[in-house]
Amino acid sequence: MLKDITLGQYFPIESFLHKLDPRTKILIFILDIVIIFMAQTAVSYAVLIGFTFLLMLISRVPVKMYIKGLKPILYIIIFTAILNLFLTDGRDLPVFGYSIGITVEGAIVAVKMAVRLVLLIIASSALTYTTSPMALTDGIEKLLKPLSRIGFPSHELAMMMSIAIKFVPTLIEETDKIIKAQKARGASFDTGSIFKRAKALIPMLVPLFISAFRRADDLAIAMESRCYTGGDGRTRLREIKFTRTDLIGALAFLVIFAGVIAIDIVF
Repeated sequence: MLKDITLGQYFPIESFLHKLDPRTKILIFILDIVIIFMAQTAVSYAVLIGFTFLLMLISRVPVKMYIKGLKPILYIIIFTAILNLFLTDGRDLPVFGYSIGITVEGAIVAVKMAVRLVLLIIASSALTYTTSPMALTDGIEKLLKPLSRIGFPSHELAMMMSIAIKFVPTLIEETDKIIKAQKARGASFDTGSIFKRAKALIPMLVPLFISAFRRADDLAIAMESRCYTGGDGRTRLREIKFTRTDLIGALAFLVIFAGVIAIDIVF
C-alpha cells in the first residue's frame, strides 16, 4: 500500500502540461476544484470526466500511475460514499423489493462525492507529476507575492510546502524500511483485531517520528550553514515566465470550465 502513494513524484518528460508555467497550472487546478464542486448534472460530470481523462493523456504520464495514486484513498472514497448513501434523507430506494434505508437522493449524493474525490485526486496528481517541486515552490511564491506587502510570509509558506512535498517519498521509504525491520523481529501488522493492529503500529510510529525530526534538524542545520536567510535578495537559476503556450492552455481550460457552467444552467 505504501508503494502506491505517488504524491510528490515528478516525471521529467516532454508534454504540453510540462511546458506550462507552474502559476498557470496552479490556477487551473484551483479553478478545477471550484468547478468540480459546482457541477450538478450528469452531463456536466461527464464533461469533467472527459476533461480529466484529457489531462491524463496530454500529461504523457502512464495512466497506471494515476490509478496507482487512487489506491491509498480507495477506502476513504468507499467510506464517504456509504455515509452519504445511508445518511441522506429523501425517497426510499427499494433493493429487490425491500427497503434497506437507502434513498434516491442518498444514492445520487454518494455517486457525486465518489466521482468528485476521484477527479480531485487525479487533478492533483497531474499537477505534481508535471511540475517539479522547485517550480511548484516558485509558482506558489509568485502567486502569493502581492500579499507579502502586508506582511504575509509568502516565501516561507512556499518553502514549507515544497519541503513537505519533497519529503513524502522519503518518509514513505523510511516507513517501509521500519515495517520490514519490525516484521523481521516478529511484529505483525496484518493479523488480530483492529485494536491489536492499532497497538502494533506504535513500534512503527515512534521510530518514524524520531527519524522525521532528525531529518528536519539536519535540513535546518544544512540551510543555516549555507547562510539561508529567507526570500529577500534571493535569485533563481531559472526564472519562470508566461509564454504563448500558457495563454493557449488557459483559454482552452476556461472554455471547458465555462461549458460546464453553461450545461448546469441549461439542464
